[in-house]
Amino acid sequence: MIVEGLEDAKAEDIVSIELAGKTTLADRMIIATGRSSTHVGAIADRVVKACRDAGYPAPKVEGVPLCDWVLLDARDAIVHIFRPDVRQFYNLEKMWSADRPGEARKT
Repeated sequence: MIVEGLEDAKAEDIVSIELAGKTTLADRMIIATGRSSTHVGAIADRVVKACRDAGYPAPKVEGVPLCDWVLLDARDAIVHIFRPDVRQFYNLEKMWSADRPGEARKT
């Protein structure tokens, strides 16, 4: 449902990362890009509406005043929506996709 909301709002480069077993923050992290600050805000609004329409509580939202990077906490999923340059700077995919130091790789 979250990914559908992102796609409906024309979010780009949508990536979903499984977090189960890596952290207790959430089971999944979804990262997407908006073309501008205005687009990032519109994408966030669309995801909040999609959650409400599906009967889930509205996610907690951070970062809306500037919309360089908006974080949506939807309990089991964390959604990051970035402007392209901000996404490249933080590179969350690299941080969360690989095993963290000190963790055994699962084969």
